[in-house]
Amino acid sequence: MGSGKIVVGLDIGTTKVCAIVGRRNEFGKIDIIGMGKVPSMGGVTRGVVSNIDKTVNAINEAINIAAEQSNVEINKVHVGIAGAHINSLQHRGMIIRNDGEQEIAQDDLNRLEQDMYKLSVQPGDKIIHVLPQDYTVDDEPGIMDPIGMAGVKLEGNFHIITGQISAAKNIYKCVEKTGIRVADLTLEPLASAQSVLSDEEMEAGVALVDIGGGTTDVAIFHDSIIRHTSIIPYGGNIITEDIKEGCVVMKNQAELLKTKFGSALSDQLEDNEIVAIPGLRGREPKEISVKNLSRIIQARVEEILDLVYYEIKASGMEKKLVGGIVLTGGGAQLKNIVQLTEYVTGLDARVGYPNEHLAKGMVEEVKSPLFATSVGLVLRGLLEDGETDNTERVMETALPTDSKEEKKEHFFSRFKEWLKDESDIKDF
Repeated sequence: MGSGKIVVGLDIGTTKVCAIVGRRNEFGKIDIIGMGKVPSMGGVTRGVVSNIDKTVNAINEAINIAAEQSNVEINKVHVGIAGAHINSLQHRGMIIRNDGEQEIAQDDLNRLEQDMYKLSVQPGDKIIHVLPQDYTVDDEPGIMDPIGMAGVKLEGNFHIITGQISAAKNIYKCVEKTGIRVADLTLEPLASAQSVLSDEEMEAGVALVDIGGGTTDVAIFHDSIIRHTSIIPYGGNIITEDIKEGCVVMKNQAELLKTKFGSALSDQLEDNEIVAIPGLRGREPKEISVKNLSRIIQARVEEILDLVYYEIKASGMEKKLVGGIVLTGGGAQLKNIVQLTEYVTGLDARVGYPNEHLAKGMVEEVKSPLFATSVGLVLRGLLEDGETDNTERVMETALPTDSKEEKKEHFFSRFKEWLKDESDIKDF
């Protein structure tokens, strides 16, 4: 199995729950050694857990498949969070250093960042990420890395992402019920960006658009810094619902029509192209015009892209996106969606595949845009935790397994630290 650290990314999505097991090889690439993907079973709505038991069952099944494939005992996962409750804001912080002659160190930056977690946010919300933009040292602005400089007044601009405590609680609770602990909670578009964007794109300016089942996530980068994040509460599921209503078919038939015959541009299709779907209980097959099907899809996709373009304009980065738009997520597999995106926004677009950082292993299985978030969570787990110890253990080893009580104790201690207020979980 090798000696590299093993990390598991867990994407709890509206349509699927996906667990991916990966490790970094000697060349710095990621080997995917196991993957489990199962339907969400209706436990997640628009990126937020709506049924604990169904979500727990889906997580359990996905983890078990991934563990069996990789021959690894999984006891810790890196999890993504999304949903319409996610908000972002910009804030500026400042600290005064006691010794202006002493060089600025990482501890100073950490102290400035920790101060951001004390900001007052909306009732029921909690700060998930504090992302530094740039720094000012003694009124000298635009400094990207002030470590090693001398100065008394250190200021920083931060991009702060908040989410509902209850939504985070439910994610933690679902994972903990499977006997696994949460290593980290990451905003899903940040994870997707990690897997599909290049360093050049993030420096030049790019908007990542992750079209999932329940939400469309937007993350905008410029000068290699994240500038704007937003969650749009529409995704592929609402397109399926439109097809179901417009074509008067069942939901599973609507999903198949979308994925097999759907197109985001109806003008590209012939008027006389027809698809026949089986009737119910001996009834005659139902004929569906592919052009009409695509008109239904195009109308909803245009609406989603209009909201994406609004977010791009609201960020003030519209004229700075040299890299244009990168589409990923399951919705990016829709035929002609790149052309429609370029038409609606006027920006260059491409589909982002999460295979740039992958080496051997199960690359074919996970190179679809569908797995951008899962692969990104593995990448972030490897980057944030370093390469010091194994997150999971190979099953052949004789190391002792943590008891349920120890796992639960670890979970609650980390959860309390994340919430920073024990009163928030007194009824949990």
